[in-house]
Parts: sequence; C-alpha cells; structure tokens
Amino acid sequence: MITYKFKKVAARVTSFLLPLSTFFFIASLFLLTACSEDDDNGSANVGLGIKVFSPTKVVTNQPMTINGSGFNDVTEIGFPGGIKVSDFEIVSNDMIRVNAPSGIPAEGGKIVVRTANGEAESRLPLTVGHTMVSGYSKQPGESAAGGELITVYGSDLEFINNIELLDADGLPQLIDHKDFYRKGTSNLVFRVPPKNIFKGTFAGTLHTYDGQSFLMPELAYEPSAEGGHWETVVTPIWTNDGSLGTINWSSDYRFAPESNSTGEECYTVPQDIWEKMKTGSFFMKFKIDDPSWWQIRITTGWWGSQWPAGKEEDISPNFMTDMVIDNGDGTYYIELNLAGSNLAADMDAQHLLFTGSGYTVQSLYFAEDVWVEGAGEVEVKVPVWSNGGTLGEINWNGDYRFAPESNSTGEECYTVPMDVWEKLKSETFYITVSGANPQIRITTGWWSTNLTADDIMPGNELLTDNGDGTWTVKVDLSASADLLDLLDAQHLLFTGSGYTVEDIYFIELVAGGGGGNKEVVIWTNDGSLSTINWNGDFRFSSENSKTGEECYAIPQDIWDSVIMKGTFYMQASADADWYNLRITTGWWTTTWTGNDIGKGDERLILNDDGTFTIEINFSGDEILDYLDVQHLLFTGEGYTPLKLFYK
Repeated sequence: MITYKFKKVAARVTSFLLPLSTFFFIASLFLLTACSEDDDNGSANVGLGIKVFSPTKVVTNQPMTINGSGFNDVTEIGFPGGIKVSDFEIVSNDMIRVNAPSGIPAEGGKIVVRTANGEAESRLPLTVGHTMVSGYSKQPGESAAGGELITVYGSDLEFINNIELLDADGLPQLIDHKDFYRKGTSNLVFRVPPKNIFKGTFAGTLHTYDGQSFLMPELAYEPSAEGGHWETVVTPIWTNDGSLGTINWSSDYRFAPESNSTGEECYTVPQDIWEKMKTGSFFMKFKIDDPSWWQIRITTGWWGSQWPAGKEEDISPNFMTDMVIDNGDGTYYIELNLAGSNLAADMDAQHLLFTGSGYTVQSLYFAEDVWVEGAGEVEVKVPVWSNGGTLGEINWNGDYRFAPESNSTGEECYTVPMDVWEKLKSETFYITVSGANPQIRITTGWWSTNLTADDIMPGNELLTDNGDGTWTVKVDLSASADLLDLLDAQHLLFTGSGYTVEDIYFIELVAGGGGGNKEVVIWTNDGSLSTINWNGDFRFSSENSKTGEECYAIPQDIWDSVIMKGTFYMQASADADWYNLRITTGWWTTTWTGNDIGKGDERLILNDDGTFTIEINFSGDEILDYLDVQHLLFTGEGYTPLKLFYK
C-alpha cells in the first residue's frame, strides 16, 4: 500500500536524525500498527492533513496541487485573507488540484482544507508573487529567425503562462508555457516557431496567470530556411555499467570533482565537466522498479543541501511529477539546473548524491540543441574530453592516458564512459593538438602496440594544420586489430613530444546545412550596466577565475574554445557623438591590437538601429597571456556593450 511505503520512507529519514536506540523503539511501535492501519481505503485512516503543496508562491489563477491525506470528504479550501474556495478537483484521497483565487494578501499565509468534521492547516505558508520583466536577449529592430531561442529576463517569470505571436497568416497564436524551452524565476527561454511565424516586424506579448501583459520589443521575424531543424547532441558525463543497482536510501550514486576525490564516490568527474554541471543544465536518466512508489532525493554526499531546496522537496509520484519525463522505453529523465543553488555552492566540498528509493540511475549527460538550416548535411562536433589547462606539453610521458569505466586504475587522466569508449574503438574520432612541430605516438598505456608503424608528424596525411597554431589528428583505432585487442586492459595513450592535447571529439553529420550562421549569445546586458566612461564595469572572467570583480563569469568551455581560441562579437549602442573602445585586461595591462578603436574605424560594423558590432579574435595577440588571470575588460567612453555572442 502507498501509505505503508510513505511510513517506511519516513522511518528511514528519521533514522538519520534520532539516536539509534530511539529510532528502533519508534520503528518497532510503527511496524506493530502499520499493517492494521492499511486497508482498501489506502491512506484514509491516516486522517485529514496537508503534507505539501506546490507551488508555494502563486498568483491569481495559478494552478496548484495539494498533497496530504483524508481529502475525499473535503468541501472547502481556505486561503490567506479569509478567502474560501469550493471549486476544486479531488484527484484522489491524497491529492487536490485548485486554482489560486484572487484577493490573497501580499503577506500570504497558511492554507486550510475543511471537511464537515474538521480542518487541517498547512505547515508552510503560501506566498504571493508578482511578475516583473527587466529585459530581453533581443533588442528592438533585431531579427528573429524561426527556430531561434529568445530569453526574457526579470523576476517571478514562472507565472508567465503563454506568449502571443503572429502565425504565418498574421493571426494570433499562443505558445503555451508547457512548450517553453526553459522557464525559471529570473529567466525564461522560448523558441520562435520554425515555420509558422509571420514574416515581418511586430511585437509579441507575454501573458501571466493573473492577467498581466508585457509587450515585447518589435522584432523582425522570419521563417527558417527550408529543411531547417534542431538536432539534440547528447554528451555523456557518466554511464552505469551495471555495477550499481536500485537505490534504497544508500550513498552508492555519489559523484565528486577531480579537485576533491575522496574515494567515497562512484565516479570522479573531470573538473571542467563538474564546473559545467554546477552552472548549466544536465540530465539524469533512470529506471523505476515499481511505478506505484519511488522517491528521488538530490543532495550532497553529506546529506546536506538539497535540490530543489528543502527537505520536503523529494521527487515522487505525488510531488513534482512534472519534472519527470517518460522516454517511452521504460526509462525516465530529469533535467537539473543547479545554478545559484545551495547545492551548487556546497558540492565542491560535499560532492553530489542521488539517493531515495525504488529507482536506478542509468546515466548523467548534457543535451544541447544545435540548429541546422537548409538542405544537405552539416558537421556537428560532439565532445569527448577537453583539456581544462591542467595538462601541459607532452615529452614522452604518460600524462594523456585514457581508460574505460570497466577498467579504471587511477593511472588515467580521464575515465571514459563505456558507451563512448566502445565508440572510440569502432568509429573515427579527432584530437586537436597545439605545438609547432608535434611528434605523436598513439599507443597503449603499457607502450606495447602502436596505432601506426611510424609516429605521426607534419606531412603525415592523418595530421592537418589548422593555421592557428593547432593541428587536427584523425584517429581510427580499428585500423590496428592488435591495438584494439589490448585497449580495454592496457588503456589508450597519446605520447611523443612537442605538443599538447587540447580536446578529443567526434564529428557527426546531421541533415540540414546551406543556411546562415546561428548566433549563440554568451552574455546580454539586462539594463543594469550603462554607458562606459573609462571604468571597469564591463569586466568578464572565466568560471575558473572568478574574483567577484566581474560583471559575468563566462562558462569555462566557452571561455576556452571561443574567447581564447575562436572568434566572437560584441554589439554595443553608440551613446555619444564620439565613442572610443579599449579592449584590455581587468588589470589594464595590455590592449588588444595595441590601440584603442574609435568611431569610424573600419573594424566597427554599423547597424541600422544605432548600434555597432565588432568582430574579435585574440589569436597571436599578447593579451592571451593575461586573460585567464586578469580577465577581459571593455572600457573607453561613449558606448554601452549590449551583448557578446559567437556564430
């Protein structure tokens, strides 16, 4: 019975809080009564009570769910301010659905369920929200292509329930909140309909549950090119090889960063991946043993901070089920975004733990959407491993050694998930190396068998000069049957001299192509920063070098691949008749290109809306020697940076 399982969970959780002798005394009394209380009415004999309700912050007409017991006979729900509601849905004896009424006072308060014979009050108060919009990732006059993502910034944005745009015929169409790409309190992301969007300039409208409307900037909308579509690229973090089974309030699924491996974890996460997990979205795939009851708690290895926050926030069949997505193959997934949470702040020291009961973690992974336009095919880079700067130039050493999860010995720099390892052995992959004159030997960790008869050096057809100080090596391990036979036991090693391995990746072909470049926004000015006047306001750091002096810490993978090695763009508004740009470090040590860039410079591309764009590539410039430590600063006078982006 579900009631019995609730009690078992409660007993287990209590055991972490009570002295052991006290717990066993209570548990023995509990077991004597549990069976007699269970009957065909499920939780009916528990009595009237509110366990939890969600959401805990509402606006008028916000759909709510109340979980508890004894709800079959509820005739009225009382809200703060003496408001009584009789229009609600009794889903079951332990669940009620209701819309928040109007008139709830700003200070909020407890909610009450009432029957003819009694009433029960919530333990936690209900609070009242109020949506405010502070900005958008798109500025007035900018283009918005079909399929593109647009971000809304503000507060209490979770109460936006639809967005009104025009369809291809110029008629209103609504994007429901269930179809938003991402919805949070401080930012909301939605996708412009790829094809069914009016070609022309108009302003969309945001609508909230409580009747507020917010007019968006006027944007130039245009349907996507023929054949355009989004492809989801999945990058594994960790995969269960079958050695770990069903969770039963255990600590088996504990993950640690490389910087704080204690031996208690099931997997040590590479540091660059760990940082990405703390600041962006990733996914946990799992299977359920018994669909009638399971409970997921996402916490630290010390059972401290929890995500979502609070001890009542376990995910179960009766609570936060909208977070659980059915894959249709007997497995499910949850999207996690720990950014800004207490758990993210604590997990470096205390690790990350998936616990609870009745489920088995299958894998952790990133999933990123890639927009592909036009006909034909395009190449999509699928990362396997990236050097975060912790490993340097090779000189006939064993630093760049890779092992499969099935045979991790601690000698490797990275343990490769088994599905990726098998793919490395059977499909062509690529490595990027830096160095003036590399000599590359691909062998086993025991130096027993090489991939090629001769080391790979400039002039070899497997080595391509990228023209920017890096080289690409094409690797097909299946070309050597002798090497393949040994890899599982002896690992994979890149050695030689005169080069540094920067990353390892696959290239996948996806349908599409032929269209223009998709703009990927790194940072957007939300209006809190204004015109530059030789100050340090617009200072940017990498995630790994945050000091609190920056206006934004750029995710490490974007910092490494785009800011340090690629091309990116800064769009700014011209706020005065004369403006002057200096792109320097946060310590004002050196200036990119050695000179300031003033109005009229050919590097400034003037837009039609009073803004300008500059293309930036630091390759070969002295500033690269300082950015990791001293940060990146846009200063000067007479302009306001609006966003950083790349294509």
